[in-house]
Amino acid sequence: MVKSFLMLGQSNMAGRGFIHEVPPIYNERIQMLRNGRWQMMTEPINYDRPVAGISLAGIFAEAWSRENKEDSIGLIPCAEGGSSLDDWAVDGILFKHAINEAKMAMQSSELTGILWHQGESDSYNGNHKVYYEKLLQIIETLRKELNVPEIPLIIGGLGDYLGKVGFGKNCIEYSLINKELYRFASEQDNCYFVTASELTANPDGIHINAISQRKFGLRYFEAFSKKQHVLCPLENEEELLNHIHERIYTKTEKIYMKSMDFALGKMSYEEFESQVMEISNV
Repeated sequence: MVKSFLMLGQSNMAGRGFIHEVPPIYNERIQMLRNGRWQMMTEPINYDRPVAGISLAGIFAEAWSRENKEDSIGLIPCAEGGSSLDDWAVDGILFKHAINEAKMAMQSSELTGILWHQGESDSYNGNHKVYYEKLLQIIETLRKELNVPEIPLIIGGLGDYLGKVGFGKNCIEYSLINKELYRFASEQDNCYFVTASELTANPDGIHINAISQRKFGLRYFEAFSKKQHVLCPLENEEELLNHIHERIYTKTEKIYMKSMDFALGKMSYEEFESQVMEISNV
């Protein structure tokens, strides 16, 4: 059975971590929704822009699969870079698209959780004052339209690197948005807050870098699995990441990786055929 998770928010949910900075994740039990069909996950998962990269969802799914050996996990990418909370209004295209994608996924999976990360685009001009009520309308309508009134919602805080340099320089009210996010998670049922404390950014000053996205995803999974807020970094984040990255690939995963290399012109067909045969015969 596929247990699916809906990915919502802006660019730090879509992911902008540089792909070359962390080991890849390939797992035949982790799938993503593309063109209405499930396929094995590859990063970037949420291809909203040509600059899409590592997000928190990949490591979240890998951590989930380690503790749920009997099922597969499906990721439903719907995040949109640069989107404000108003862009997610229930009569808008982003919300309608997410509903349609979720309903499509629910035909062949059980919708199990919602992963939300948004707020950078609202971290100025006093937008924190109306953030709670806007978010409440979005989440209440989402749960109602999908008929999942008790589905867990995991929401991540904004990084404390904001408001300083680069594109993040204008996010001067990020701490006030964080207060609203935490208040929302504390007051709403089946909602859990995840801190972005000690995470670091790309040189642009606004996007969480690859290694921090990996850590963030572990925190999201901690909140989901234990049904509680994560208010400080996990003590064993580095150890957990090492365990996950050391996982031995299955034959199917190895062949998939070779197929990717061949399709990207990294080897000849003869090399591909030889290596696949070698994997198959082990």
